[in-house]
Amino acid sequence: MYRKSYNIIEHNYDVVVVGAGGAGLRATLGLVENDLSVACLTKVYPTRSHTVAAQGGISAALGNMSEDSWKWHMYDTVKGSDWLGDQDAIEYMCREAIPAVVELEHYGVPFSRTTEGKIYQRPFGGMTTEFGDGPPANRTCSAADRTGHAILHTLYQQSLKNKAEFFIEYFALDLIMDEKDGCQGVVAWSLEDGNLHKFNAKKVILATGGYGRVYFSATSAHTCTGDGNAMALRAGVPLQDMEFVQFHPTGIYGAGCLITEGTRGEGGYLTNSEGERFMERYAPNAKDLASRDVVARSMTVEINDGRGVGKERDHIFLHLNHLDPNVISKRLPGIAETAKIFAGVDVNKEPIPVIPTCHYNMGGIPAKFTGEVVTNTDGINDTVVPNLYAIGEAACVSVHGANRLGSNSLLDLVVFGRSVAHHIGKEMKKSGKSILSKKGSEEKALDRFDSLRYSKGDVMPAKLRLDMQKTMQNHCAVFRTGEGLEKGSKKMDEIYENFSNVKITDKSLIWNTDLLETMELENLIQQAVVTVKSAENRKESRGAHARDDFRDRNDEDWLFHTLAWLKNKNIKLGARPVTLRAMSNEVQSFPPKARVY
Repeated sequence: MYRKSYNIIEHNYDVVVVGAGGAGLRATLGLVENDLSVACLTKVYPTRSHTVAAQGGISAALGNMSEDSWKWHMYDTVKGSDWLGDQDAIEYMCREAIPAVVELEHYGVPFSRTTEGKIYQRPFGGMTTEFGDGPPANRTCSAADRTGHAILHTLYQQSLKNKAEFFIEYFALDLIMDEKDGCQGVVAWSLEDGNLHKFNAKKVILATGGYGRVYFSATSAHTCTGDGNAMALRAGVPLQDMEFVQFHPTGIYGAGCLITEGTRGEGGYLTNSEGERFMERYAPNAKDLASRDVVARSMTVEINDGRGVGKERDHIFLHLNHLDPNVISKRLPGIAETAKIFAGVDVNKEPIPVIPTCHYNMGGIPAKFTGEVVTNTDGINDTVVPNLYAIGEAACVSVHGANRLGSNSLLDLVVFGRSVAHHIGKEMKKSGKSILSKKGSEEKALDRFDSLRYSKGDVMPAKLRLDMQKTMQNHCAVFRTGEGLEKGSKKMDEIYENFSNVKITDKSLIWNTDLLETMELENLIQQAVVTVKSAENRKESRGAHARDDFRDRNDEDWLFHTLAWLKNKNIKLGARPVTLRAMSNEVQSFPPKARVY
């Protein structure tokens, strides 16, 4: 009944990329270099994308500081994933890391340098040599502690240089899907002028990032609402491994701002209320550089056992005050500034108060290393969803499995952004045929937009958001129990049901933040429901999924990827096999074994 008031503008492109973070920009750059017509849609200005907040670095076995091998990097990543990562994709990522980082250097990323002029590399948690038997690896290439910032700005500049087209401050509403031809485009809302746009495309790439904002305490920006994941769910595509959510050990207490693992790579360490360096008890070899799930759980145990610091004994201290001030000013300048602003701490004189904080989503849209989105209905065979691709934190390739190693995230963005551009470039050369979406194919997206814009409920979106975040923080965080997950699952069902009674007061179309945030909230709630149901279902502890009632990893019953479909507010769970074989004969696969640091 309101449809006549919309001005729908149509566009035709070879490829539409949704998202302009590290993955979206690397894909956009690669595609325009292949002479394809590309539209990159982004709800924030590209250099405001959350990749800009990545601090510590990007991993690649360059061997600039000490001997290294991509095979050791692959082993560390498989082990870090708690054997839930697909080893063919992990091999691809670790092997391609080297040319991908060198390419970034040639694009102009201002990496920090050694005295010989090589890219500076620092140690990071879980990164070792000699297949875990050697000392920590100096593998993480960094640009001081602002590596994501350096990469994002460089990729954006290169994309502009190559005449990529950007649609900035456009909010993607939904995918245009066809049963036979798969994805045919995207419907988006221009926040600047209120017009709705229909982007017809031969290929659509989702690079919309993670959904950290389902939690109360998160290092994620407020824009990290996983819009692509929710669009895929509504289009009938399942999400994979959503129960695996990484809590970064060191978010600033009370603010959630990230303190990079690079601080511990440079020699920082954690202490409890007794001044003890407790990580030596939990990970005698790796200590403060154990993998993130191990450190986050160790900190939580210390707090739960009454050895936390502060008045409430509810956080931990991170010490940099023993380091040379010159090292801090050269290699961790942003951290010193962040600690001063958000914790009121001078890192040269006093410790930083930190607490485990939601940081990264291992789960997402199931995809191959080429970026192609897949589904799996029989638990054995994958089916490719035609013309739909996913990369970056929105995708689950799965190179991170149950737990991502620090500095593998920027690598994931760059390697698979590059890979999807190569793949589509070849595909389009073979078959450049255009499939225009059918007339009226945008109706479903417009109906949802309408129903929210004119909703007449009485529940404020802010209340629902807070209920969701508190529920997820209390029942589905660092430690989980069957009872807690069951409660959380019921509460999330109620919250999802209450969303149909949401109240929007602003009915306008131009920069309507009330409507925008409510649409983001719906996306978050759908992902939160899937996350808690997947976690309730997995009755083992693996990587970031730690259950007090099932404390051991159980490869016999649970060595598979969880798939979750959403239909009419109901969640259906399924499974997809984990690939335990390598991609090439250059390296042997790594069979599951106990994961200790």
